[in-house]
Amino acid sequence: MGGTGHDSPLDDTDDDVTNAPIWAVFGDLMSGLLGVFVLVLVGVMVVQMDLVSSLQAEVHKREQEEARRMALEKALAGPLQSGRVTLNDGRIGISGAVLFALGSDELRPEGRQVLQSLVPPLKVYLGERQEMLMVSGFTDDKGVQQGNKKFADNWELSAQRALTVTRALIEEGMPRSQVFSAAFGAEQPVASNADAQGRAQNRRVEMAPVPRVVRQPVATAASAASAP
Repeated sequence: MGGTGHDSPLDDTDDDVTNAPIWAVFGDLMSGLLGVFVLVLVGVMVVQMDLVSSLQAEVHKREQEEARRMALEKALAGPLQSGRVTLNDGRIGISGAVLFALGSDELRPEGRQVLQSLVPPLKVYLGERQEMLMVSGFTDDKGVQQGNKKFADNWELSAQRALTVTRALIEEGMPRSQVFSAAFGAEQPVASNADAQGRAQNRRVEMAPVPRVVRQPVATAASAASAP
């Protein structure tokens, strides 16, 4: 007898068995790709968030520096107008020729007048920000003049000049706790030492507000033992 022309139930079962693993593998592949995509997307978002955070922090830092510079410039408006004081990147500069004779650490009357004009605005500025004033002495690269037995070298000359300015500021009313001195000798020149004009610029005293370091009191053994 001839066939009826219909597929047997066994044939349908074979197709289902053949197709099922393919769809299962395809589904697993798509799930894996989706997982990878999600991980990449999350990674990109984290990187972008870090970049935005870093950018915001840098912008905030620059805004603070600009506000600080403008506040200092406003506080020192009078001395700056006199032309005997400069302000660059938060550093107050005074020419060594205004303060001292060549090779000397004796403060000139003109130099004391400049320091007198700086003390009142600096006291207010430092007090409002809980900062200190670092007074730095600098020289040119020429050695101490022959026959000058007071200073061994430029380091000592710059140190004594910084101390002289520091003491003068204190005498004019600057609190001792708000000022200290440092010496740099011929290091960190602002101009070439190849000519007289450049050397004159390098012989200078700079003052710069710096953050005050707050130190926590060290607990003694007795106080530690008595603590509950």
